[in-house]
Amino acid sequence: MRLDEFKQAIKREFGPNLEHATPANIREFLDRLQQQGRTPGLQDRIELSETKVTYEEILRDFFVRVLDYPPEEAVILLWTMAFELSFSALEVHLADRLGSLFGDMEP
Repeated sequence: MRLDEFKQAIKREFGPNLEHATPANIREFLDRLQQQGRTPGLQDRIELSETKVTYEEILRDFFVRVLDYPPEEAVILLWTMAFELSFSALEVHLADRLGSLFGDMEP
């Protein structure tokens, strides 16, 4: 996907100022993007030969590799990662706030 196509897809999905973005529909959108990017004929079962064992190692490896990607591809990868992580953090924050408001309620 080219960067201009990516921008159009984002605006179509979430509005020109991302006003329709929520943690749930962001996850759905990113899942669809990933499905569209799959290689035709690829089996659902994928074998990973990952040598990294911790989350920190995996993140470091990702960021090192993305530096070698073509600029448009790198921008899309980094933007989607930042978008997802930001809204995931928001979801956790809101759950904590709402939990403190309604946490004392017993069914």
